Amino acid sequence: MRPLNRMSAATARAVRYVLTDIDDTLTDHGRLGAGAYAAMERLRAAGLAVVPVTGRPAGWCDHIARMWPVDAVVGENGAFYFRYDHAARRMERHYALDAARREADRARLAELGRRILAEVPGAAISADQAYRETDLAVDFCEDVPPLPREAVRRIHELFLQAGAQAKVSSIHVNGWFGDWDKLSMTRALLARVFAADPEAARPAVVFCGDSPNDSPMFAHFPNAVGVANVLDFAGELEAEPAFVTPSRGGAGFVELAEHLLAHRPGA
Repeated sequence: MRPLNRMSAATARAVRYVLTDIDDTLTDHGRLGAGAYAAMERLRAAGLAVVPVTGRPAGWCDHIARMWPVDAVVGENGAFYFRYDHAARRMERHYALDAARREADRARLAELGRRILAEVPGAAISADQAYRETDLAVDFCEDVPPLPREAVRRIHELFLQAGAQAKVSSIHVNGWFGDWDKLSMTRALLARVFAADPEAARPAVVFCGDSPNDSPMFAHFPNAVGVANVLDFAGELEAEPAFVTPSRGGAGFVELAEHLLAHRPGA
């Protein structure tokens, strides 16, 4: 992971799409600050597409797509993307699975959640679970006292033993039945919304993240950036970002935005 200032001017000028995780990437201690929000607005004003790619639930993503200065949002670790057309006042929703499969999987996940809570003391179902459509989020430090790494690994193992996919974020272990991830839905978004070839567009994309569930994005995009707290997961990432910001969380995202904007035409 090289310092962000090692990203060349030519690389920064080529960026057209800024994709970003939310928790502990845009936010600090669970709050979205004015600096990170303004950075998204500045990026869009400069002609860049901004897309949060998050493990957060469908209910949140509906709000984000409508209210934030973004072009679309990928949610529940790649289960869907939402895009709000402000001119037509219409939400476009694209899912990896149909409605019947999503409903069936919710019952399976509810039973799995009961097993996990019985086996891992101190874990809790995430407070945002009521707004999810496709996955189960188990909280290990957001609204509960932080669990030890061994407990987090056990939650992850229980998902896998049940035949589910599972990813660890900075606050939750998310599990689901299906073969999607953040990258697969991002590729669909690039093709369907932006009419971009997902492979050819890789050098035009910067993804910014902070935790193990961002590894597929770090591996795929050659100019991926981690905010400084990604270093907390040293040795646990399946793939690392090419660059790392000097600062953690929202301040790190602001540093990325400023680096990209400094190399835009006319800057």
